[in-house]
Amino acid sequence: MEEELKCPVCGSLFREPIILPCSHNVCLPCARTIAVQTPETGPGAGPGAGPGAAAGSAACLDSESAAGGGGGDHADKLSLHSETDSGYGSYTPSLKSPNGVRVLPLVPAPPGAAAAPRGAGPASSSLTCPQCHRSASLDQRGLRGFQRNRLLEAIVQRYQQGRAAAAAAAKCQLCDRSPPEPAAVLCEQCEVLYCAACQLRCHPARGPFAKHRLAPPPAHPGAPGGGGDGGGGKGAGGGRKLPTCAEHDLENYSMYCVSCRSPVCYQCLEEGKHNKHDVKALGAMWKQHKAQLSQALNGVSDKAKEAKEFLVQLKNLLQQIQENGLDYEACLVAQCDALVDALTRQKAKLLTKVTKEREHKLKVVWDQINHCTLKLRQSTGLMEYCLEVIKENDPSGFLQISDALIKRVQVSQEQWVKGALEPKVSAEFDLTLDSEPLLQSIHQLDFIQMKCRVPPVPLLQLEKCCTRNNSVTLAWRMPPLSHNPVEGYILELDDGDGGQFREVYVGKETLCTIDGLHFNSTYNARVKAFNSSGVGPYSKTVILQTSDVAWFTFDPSSAHRDIVLSNDNQTATCNSYDDRVVLGTAAFSKGVHYWELHVDRYDNHPDPAFGIARINVVKDMMLGKDDKAWAMYVDNNRSWFMHCNSHTNRTEGGVSKGATVGVLLDLNKHNLTFYINGQQQGPPAFENIEGVFMPALSLNRNVQVTLHTGLEVPQSVKQPKLPNN
Repeated sequence: MEEELKCPVCGSLFREPIILPCSHNVCLPCARTIAVQTPETGPGAGPGAGPGAAAGSAACLDSESAAGGGGGDHADKLSLHSETDSGYGSYTPSLKSPNGVRVLPLVPAPPGAAAAPRGAGPASSSLTCPQCHRSASLDQRGLRGFQRNRLLEAIVQRYQQGRAAAAAAAKCQLCDRSPPEPAAVLCEQCEVLYCAACQLRCHPARGPFAKHRLAPPPAHPGAPGGGGDGGGGKGAGGGRKLPTCAEHDLENYSMYCVSCRSPVCYQCLEEGKHNKHDVKALGAMWKQHKAQLSQALNGVSDKAKEAKEFLVQLKNLLQQIQENGLDYEACLVAQCDALVDALTRQKAKLLTKVTKEREHKLKVVWDQINHCTLKLRQSTGLMEYCLEVIKENDPSGFLQISDALIKRVQVSQEQWVKGALEPKVSAEFDLTLDSEPLLQSIHQLDFIQMKCRVPPVPLLQLEKCCTRNNSVTLAWRMPPLSHNPVEGYILELDDGDGGQFREVYVGKETLCTIDGLHFNSTYNARVKAFNSSGVGPYSKTVILQTSDVAWFTFDPSSAHRDIVLSNDNQTATCNSYDDRVVLGTAAFSKGVHYWELHVDRYDNHPDPAFGIARINVVKDMMLGKDDKAWAMYVDNNRSWFMHCNSHTNRTEGGVSKGATVGVLLDLNKHNLTFYINGQQQGPPAFENIEGVFMPALSLNRNVQVTLHTGLEVPQSVKQPKLPNN
């Protein structure tokens, strides 16, 4: 709370605080130092009127000497401007308060400046708030025009008394004696207690300490003059003095002006400027504003509680970061050591291969050296023997051995064939180690692989999930503060009958609509997210219920081009005399469904056909002539069932203008039944039908039909008419 009790200019506790128009507070002595005067020259003023006016009106700033100088209604007006409009450009010197707020001191008049000439207008004074930099003009009362903040003054006084009580036995905080000397002064800026000797030695009143405010140390509450509850003072023993009006000293505040947002007295209402304002009782407004402040404090208290919990969370986060950092360091060291160990083991294996290859080459070369040396020794001995034989002069003896000797020399020569004098191995090693991929992998090794984890659980947005007819819409989002990347989502849906889940959507969108589901069915849906690291956990399962009955219209996108739809695609006509087919927008594969078609126009006894069909039915001929449709076609006298152009079950009774044809599709029993004007027309038309079917109709230009859907299945069925064969 202490920061709220310090003046933004001097940085000390408030002394005689006043309330500025911007609702900020400032000490009255500080307000005198930051007030600014701007001269206003009259019509007869000369060029030198400005400085004199600025110097001559200094007296109007003081609350005790601001009675002179008229200003009319202009004295009551306050001009609020931004910092750029507050006159800062004319006063370049600036100071900073101990709280760091920039304030502009009053510029003194130059030495020897003369008084303002008579032609000069009155000097206008203004005061700029040191916090929001809004400027407020002073009227003829000067600083007395601002209200004293008596409440803040009382709180400061109580705070000082409490601080004095807290430091009853004040001791010097820098003494090296034991026990320390009693404190003589307290520096309000340093918030340190000094004895006389330590204050002279450690806190001299010069240099950077010259502007520090030294106050007497807090005394014991029970000591004389200590400021305790039992001491003397303005309100001692008799309670706080009731405040009096600033403009009427003899009147107490009794009302509150809602327009000016200030308390006023009775005389202010009768004579002052508040006589036409909206005023209310002071006590009632006091209670009302107290209640409003208490309510606002509750909100601030909740936010403060959240902030405390958030700070605890942040502190826990610090510990988790520290622990996770150590874990990551240990994991990194272990992984790198494992890589180094694996590389060392692989290096030993490769060195073993090189050693084996070297030994093999050496053995081959040594064997070849020994073999070649032996052959060379044998050839050299044979050559020397032959030379000795040639030297002999005995022809008969020579001829006895010459044939055998010639053969031996020839055999010896053949031993040195091509390749015998070439090395069997080369000096090069046919071992190539490709370390470039591994080197690139080492260079590309990054922490992103360690940080990337599977995504968290997606949150289903139930307020956006809905069902409409036989389609469902699901929406989801990732939880806040989720930093794991998401590449896509997988939406799964069961079969509406408690079966296994199946994937119905894979993509990046967070909103998906699934059409073509069963009516009157309950589906379970769930979603999960995935990224390069894997698939995250499933979300909570949401249960979706499709509509009990089907609401649909004729489908203009699949209808024959001769079909004309109106009445929001519920009424169908045709431009051709030939039969043309139009389908409904719903598709059925499960459940019991019933709809009706009202005959609005019926001319020249045509044969409209009503029934069901596949999506790929032929649309330029009567419904039921191909194998993709099951229908009942009817004229004004009788009806027939038709499928694959096969006519069966002729039944008496036809249609006319105003008739109603009902179609009952029971996919639980796999049959189709027709009604005319609420009476079943013949037996069940078709049985053992399975698959996906769409409502269908064929008609020509002589017929107009209106579709009615969303009907309950008829409970009472009239006896059918007997067919005529």
